[in-house]
Amino acid sequence: MSGLFLLLGSFASAKMTQLDYRATFGIFGTVGTIENRLTQNAKTYEIDTKVTLAGLAKVLMGGQTEHYVSKGHMRNGLMVSDFYQMTSKKRNKRVIKEYHIDHKKKYVTKRVRKWRKEKLVEDRTEKLKFYAKDDLLTLYFNLGNAVKQKPKGRTYLFKSVGLEKQNGEVQITIPDDVQVTDYKKDLGQDAKIYAKAFIHQKNFRKKKGDILLAVAKDGFIHKSVIKDILFYGDAKLTRIK
Repeated sequence: MSGLFLLLGSFASAKMTQLDYRATFGIFGTVGTIENRLTQNAKTYEIDTKVTLAGLAKVLMGGQTEHYVSKGHMRNGLMVSDFYQMTSKKRNKRVIKEYHIDHKKKYVTKRVRKWRKEKLVEDRTEKLKFYAKDDLLTLYFNLGNAVKQKPKGRTYLFKSVGLEKQNGEVQITIPDDVQVTDYKKDLGQDAKIYAKAFIHQKNFRKKKGDILLAVAKDGFIHKSVIKDILFYGDAKLTRIK
């Protein structure tokens, strides 16, 4: 019973933040929405994210939906992931990827399960070749506190589960005074911090993707842009709530 009261107490002191984004892609216009719910207190956090496609993107992707969950603890004002789950559904297929991060022993366990027509067709577990404190959600939700606007031109190196093809490595660069002018053309004039995340993706025109990011005064990303994807134009995320 005492454990129940402790649990209820932690929820009572938690702060809940809703962060929703609209996704647009070049000539296709609006292609979906991303709904994020962050529940956080002094010791723990949970991020729940749902991705819903719309319009032509929904048709082309077979009505695919994605759901992401990150749970962990707070350390020095940053979210540190203990558990990360990605669930993808498309027609009669479902895939769940789960990551459990052991910070004491510094390793990550990944479990992948796949269903086809509600029948489990694959279930495998592996130990990743790298250790990370971040997942793909905390990487961006931490950005406002993890990097500083000064010194400008500095590059930070982070590691995140969910990016195994690049050994988890993500480079985030803060533009200098000359570069920031170009960032403002795509991201607006009123960001607290401008940054660029460098990742590798097959669907980018040059097989490398620069994600431009604008962090608002509240510490959360309010706009991001991926430039010139496959000649179709820019992919943009714009905060609507």
